[in-house]
Amino acid sequence: MATLLKCYKHFFSIQLSSLSYSARTIRLSASRPHTFLKLKLSRSSGRSNFRCLGSSSSSSPPSVAETIGGKLDGAVTERESPLSSELWVYNTMSRKKEVFRPKVEGKVGMYVCGVTAYDLSHIGHARVYVTFDVLYRYLKHLGYQVCYVRNFTDVDDKIIARANELGEDPINLSRRYCEEFNQDMVYLHCLHPAVEPRVSDHMPQIVDMIKQIIDNGYAYTVEGDVYFNVDTFPEYGKLSGRKLEDNRAGERVAIDSRKKNPADFALWKSAKEGEPFWDSPWGPGRPGWHIECSAMSAAYLGYSFDIHGGGMDLVFPHHENEIAQSCAACKQSNISYWVHNGFVTVDSEKMSKSLGNFFTIRQVIDLYHPLALRLFLLGTHYRSPINYSDVQLENASDRIFYIYQTLHDCEDVLSQHDVPTLKDSIPPSTVDEINKLQNVFVASMSDDLLTPVVFAALSDPLKTINDLIHTRKGKKQALRVESLAALEKTIRSALDILGLMPASYSQMLQELREKALKRAKLTGDQVLRKIEERTEARVNKDYEKSDAIRKELAAVGIALMDSPNGTTWKPAVPLEL
Repeated sequence: MATLLKCYKHFFSIQLSSLSYSARTIRLSASRPHTFLKLKLSRSSGRSNFRCLGSSSSSSPPSVAETIGGKLDGAVTERESPLSSELWVYNTMSRKKEVFRPKVEGKVGMYVCGVTAYDLSHIGHARVYVTFDVLYRYLKHLGYQVCYVRNFTDVDDKIIARANELGEDPINLSRRYCEEFNQDMVYLHCLHPAVEPRVSDHMPQIVDMIKQIIDNGYAYTVEGDVYFNVDTFPEYGKLSGRKLEDNRAGERVAIDSRKKNPADFALWKSAKEGEPFWDSPWGPGRPGWHIECSAMSAAYLGYSFDIHGGGMDLVFPHHENEIAQSCAACKQSNISYWVHNGFVTVDSEKMSKSLGNFFTIRQVIDLYHPLALRLFLLGTHYRSPINYSDVQLENASDRIFYIYQTLHDCEDVLSQHDVPTLKDSIPPSTVDEINKLQNVFVASMSDDLLTPVVFAALSDPLKTINDLIHTRKGKKQALRVESLAALEKTIRSALDILGLMPASYSQMLQELREKALKRAKLTGDQVLRKIEERTEARVNKDYEKSDAIRKELAAVGIALMDSPNGTTWKPAVPLEL
């Protein structure tokens, strides 16, 4: 079901006559989210090429309009308008990308199915919630007011089974793992949703919805159980594309000879000994798995809202059943966009406890920084399958160290200058670099969140910063510090929308070093002693020993860097990988 990542070439050049670069200024705009970077151009006799995008239509991918003026500190602009780009999202229901049109202008309702809280969350969960966190952030960046609802399933067969194993109350067990999940989300820089409803707190809403479904003729009762009758809903299967005769009892749906159709699913389960239960018109019991999300999404967003999301594994039966029961309860039930992310595999095999390749978020971030994991997850388009491996995590960790080291070096240079007193202009080459990054960012993010293209687009601006800081030619460039300030601010804005902006570059670098040392099974002092040993070998012209020490450290991911000021080290992808 995965789709190939397509990188669209939206750009075309337009000639802007009578414009020069003599009075360029740049700022990051908080007031207009579409334009996180703005440029101002003054008139002269020159000509220049601008990279920008044309307007989009309903039959083509999103596009970006020209970037227009503003001042560094938010002064009144001569001419100002937002980028006229459109967000396109892939809709599982229609099986194609569609222009995003909210039901209420300026507002978005988004429901994402949360975890069943009976254990620590795994990297498959991480992919789901990082994906929808980026969508949440980007929608907010575009200026929408977003009501993001993400539930907790705290009443479920798996929770009860685990609680019985541990001799613990199921609700208390689930509450504990809900807290652990929220801590994982903090580690991964996922913003907190507007609402996090739990099943155990919404029994009245669930019971009321089941009553509506029964009253409307879509369900039946059997000895205290309530089943949805799929034969009464002709559209059953429209999301997954499955025909009713092909459907089998899905995960968590017990086979029961009392059902009218084997595909019928439980809305309410009668109480069994040793299980938590609640009162209902059909006797004591608890809800089935699917009804909870229909009831909680309706409680906070209504029966008609914009986005319903989750992992690809939820398309059938969970989301298929949600559609059926929600429509059965209310004929006006309608969700505009069904959005699903792809699977996570481990060394090209499906992640599974039975195969022994099952990794929790905690296990991964014990050795790799959480933001390296986040970068890894966003480095593949969200709808494509993603393969988890040590090499992939090492590459992500190496890349994120490079990004933050570059920005840290830039910050060091800027700290030596009084930034507010800098000139309000930057060179043409810097303007072009920033223009290009902004255009790629908006075009890619608006094209169904093409985050891998955004990361690729960061390479040139980061290289330019390093050139301005470290090369002889760069150090001599006019308005060098102004260029550094503008580039750093632009990259920082992009990273913030991607959820990759740390509180401190220096602290982040230190944390990445500590993780690298842990993976290498070394301490900082041990590495320093190796550096001293190597320095002594070089003094004694024992280059064979010197090279051996370098290779020994490189094999475990510690790269040595020589300079006139001595030798330092940084994390790197281990040569043994």
